[in-house]
Amino acid sequence: MPKDTITEADEQLIQQAIREAERNTSGEIRVHIENHCEGEVLDRATTVFAQLHMHLTKLRNGVLFYVAIKDHQFAVLGDAGINAIVPDRYWEDITEVVISHFKKREYAAGLSKGIVMAGEQLKTHFPYENKGDINELSDDVSFGD
Repeated sequence: MPKDTITEADEQLIQQAIREAERNTSGEIRVHIENHCEGEVLDRATTVFAQLHMHLTKLRNGVLFYVAIKDHQFAVLGDAGINAIVPDRYWEDITEVVISHFKKREYAAGLSKGIVMAGEQLKTHFPYENKGDINELSDDVSFGD
């Protein structure tokens, strides 16, 4: 179980980063952690994205942070709405920051920093809407095998 590596305190740190990032945006961020990645990492992240119903947000502005801890795989995946407008190298820059922490086994810190970076872009392109803006997706970390 990934819970062998991600402690409850780590999980709370990640959830806090998600809540903070989403505070100023209508965008939605999810984190999914499992031990092993079946197939190519982007293919698996795309499958998880669909399983978590992230493609159903109103503005198609969901972002998934996918981690396969034991296989040392990571991907950050944005939905069509955000992919259409983020700057070049946006996902690569986030990936570099996250992986630099992962190399030191600082999983929660790496994810938290990446989440905050994603939140900044989401805030710029998908600001919080005072009327009718709801948290469309859970802030809980989801776990696989």
